[in-house]
Amino acid sequence: MVRKIFTPHDLRAFESGIASKFNSSKIKAPVHLSHGGEVDLINIFSLVDSKDFVFSTWRSHYHALLKGVDEREIIHEIMNGRSITLNFPEHNFFSSAIAGTQLPVAVGTAYGIKMKEESNRVWCFVGDMVSESGICHSAIKYADNFDLPITFVIEDNNLSVCSDTRKVWNSNLLDYEKFSSSKVISYKYTSVYPHAGAGKRVEF
Repeated sequence: MVRKIFTPHDLRAFESGIASKFNSSKIKAPVHLSHGGEVDLINIFSLVDSKDFVFSTWRSHYHALLKGVDEREIIHEIMNGRSITLNFPEHNFFSSAIAGTQLPVAVGTAYGIKMKEESNRVWCFVGDMVSESGICHSAIKYADNFDLPITFVIEDNNLSVCSDTRKVWNSNLLDYEKFSSSKVISYKYTSVYPHAGAGKRVEF
């Protein structure tokens, strides 16, 4: 199957449509919307093969679209309350709403690929605050030491929910900016949406 080619406008329009549905009380469960970094993500996913595994976070709409999941499938899941836990096994796409839980699963999958001597790889998306956590440090260290076929993508909006990540750690630089690993790439973005919802109080 040939994946649809998305433009930054396409991605933003998709999220705008989801935001409208949420603000109209049509989605009766939490949503975490993407905005910003569209060009970076499009470039990253140009390197992702259809057989590769993608492990995402609670903010995964863009990732699912760019991995090749049909828009209608994604919308169906969102409308049924699974915006923050999108999982499409047939596309090797998985996400978790619990911070950091995708990391060990992604590393284990990469280890399995290496043991089987397969050619695909793993892409694991991580927020900037989770990138400071012990579980992330351990995952990257293990992947480096065993040279696993995995890339960690750190999505840095300098926020942990509503807190400034760098102020929380009293540092102008996060750890991923201080060390070099061939397994880690990153990009920075600024979103127009709050951490949860679409910026409007919604009552159901």
